[in-house]
Amino acid sequence: MATPRRDPLTLEVVELIGTVVARYYEEYEQAAARHSLTGAQARVLGLLSLEPLPMRGIARKLKCEPSNVTGIVDRLEARGLVERRPDPADRRVKLAAPTEEGRATATRLRDSLDFAREPLAALSDEEREVLRDLLKRMLGETVL
Repeated sequence: MATPRRDPLTLEVVELIGTVVARYYEEYEQAAARHSLTGAQARVLGLLSLEPLPMRGIARKLKCEPSNVTGIVDRLEARGLVERRPDPADRRVKLAAPTEEGRATATRLRDSLDFAREPLAALSDEEREVLRDLLKRMLGETVL
């Protein structure tokens, strides 16, 4: 196991990453509240706007328990933003999918998030690619 790095540069980078994450979540929670959603509901709706998923798939992507996801999907369904439907590949499995209103809400929510978009706009395409590749590498993902 590698020894943790405690040099000033590493500590500064860790602090900056923490600040970025905190600011992103703060803005995300505020944007969700403007749409009368909790942050968790907004994250699930945003995820489902990309593709319908079973509860376990949502839980895996959000790194939480499937039972937590069920309650969130129940509340989104009660508001008419999400519906459950059979998985065409396995009719025993139910997929959560956004309704038209759910997709529209997810789009409005995504469009209202300026924090991540604005600072990134100041970076060139090449700088954003380098940042993306470094973040993927930090997460152990393969960078092509």
